[in-house]
Amino acid sequence: MPQLVFQHTFANGLTLLLERMDHVRSAAVNFLVPAGCVYDPPEQLGLVSILSDMITRGAGDRDSRALSLAMDSLGLDHSESVGQLHLRFWGSTLARNIPPALELFADVLRRPHLPPEELDSVKALALQELQSLEDEPRAKVMVEMRRRFWPAPLGQDRRGSIESIARITPQSLRDYHDRQFAPKGVIVSVAGNVEWAPLRDQVEKLFGDWIGAGAAPPELVPAIRGSDHLSKDTTQTQIIIGYPSVPFGDPEYYAALGAVQVLSGGMGARLFTEVREKRGLCYAVSANYQTFKQVAGILCYAGTTTERAQETLDVTIGELKRLVEGVEEEEVQRVRAGLKSSVIMQEESTSSRAGALASDWYYLGRVRSTEEIQQAIDALTPASILEHVKKNPPRDFTIVTLGKSPLRLPGAAPVRKAAPKAKRSTKTTAKKKAAPVKKPKPKTKAKPKAVPVRAAKAIKAKPKLKKKVKPRPAKGKRKKK
Repeated sequence: MPQLVFQHTFANGLTLLLERMDHVRSAAVNFLVPAGCVYDPPEQLGLVSILSDMITRGAGDRDSRALSLAMDSLGLDHSESVGQLHLRFWGSTLARNIPPALELFADVLRRPHLPPEELDSVKALALQELQSLEDEPRAKVMVEMRRRFWPAPLGQDRRGSIESIARITPQSLRDYHDRQFAPKGVIVSVAGNVEWAPLRDQVEKLFGDWIGAGAAPPELVPAIRGSDHLSKDTTQTQIIIGYPSVPFGDPEYYAALGAVQVLSGGMGARLFTEVREKRGLCYAVSANYQTFKQVAGILCYAGTTTERAQETLDVTIGELKRLVEGVEEEEVQRVRAGLKSSVIMQEESTSSRAGALASDWYYLGRVRSTEEIQQAIDALTPASILEHVKKNPPRDFTIVTLGKSPLRLPGAAPVRKAAPKAKRSTKTTAKKKAAPVKKPKPKTKAKPKAVPVRAAKAIKAKPKLKKKVKPRPAKGKRKKK
């Protein structure tokens, strides 16, 4: 079945994409608005997360309850989520209900009420989510890893902080919406049994007179990298290891994806087999590819007990470094099968296809065909993956751990690890040099040594005197004579 993809960019900068899927009865719509948490005002971090909750509490001529009922009456399954660069609005329903669903989304994006009287309750929920990090060690260690690994503000946590949430006001929400919600850069993607011409006409009617351009993406600041340990009195230790990779759109993207799948593409992959199955070191281990336009990386996670944490870290680092030694044909066959399965399953889901359309357009400025993706997967070989790994070997590790005690970091980034080593070696040498200087000083100990020697002589002298006294009876013998 040929893949039918349509695209149109309106005069105001909004892009509409459609993949027509005649074999389904449903449809999904996806909005990517360039208003993610990297645009949060520095003193009000977490603002976009609060906005994503407030924005559906009434819009257009409907209050919060009326809007919820309108969405429910369409059988619209919907959600709002905050990413680093985009605020995403998603909805899925029967194909015939897409036109009225688009009308509701147009009100939400362009005419939200943002009721001031509901802000306190939303902020209370945001604080609860922030505090729940203390009960979710895996999420907490990942927050710190992202802060260190990605260039700022890409590693910024969407939750903000207790102090920054307290500074958010109804006016700051309204100001952010007016400033950042604009058509330029917005991507609307639809997948399902929908006709192109009526869809394009309706989107132009709903959004054609929308004007403005949001703020430019912030400039990136070099990442902190290095390593860190978060101390927490727990029986578990959480380990995250990160290292750089090539971004989506790079000619070696598929080889990078293949290398990650060799490590963590199922129960037969290396990390699961070597770390979990053979040695029983941890209850969870995985590696994931993550990307932005400019940078990408591989993030590996392992959750284990305190007693096995050091060995888990050492074995995991060892498996990452072992990639450069070679990749087996059997492993690549498994990788190709896994990637093809995900492509086929994605083809059957309108939600997945709507998301893929928007993602491709944002990163590549075009939509990849299914045939293109499958050909790239088929082209993966042990040699192509190994060539990529040798060009981009796992190294310069950023490591973040959470648990009772810090671990030795054999794979820490050289720049960060060199400084502490130098300090330690300097101190040891200083101690060794100081030792000979202090040994002569103990000549003062010679004085204390002299005292015991004299005391000993005095003690021994007494028995000698007694022995001399005992033989005196010899004089008596003389008297007898």
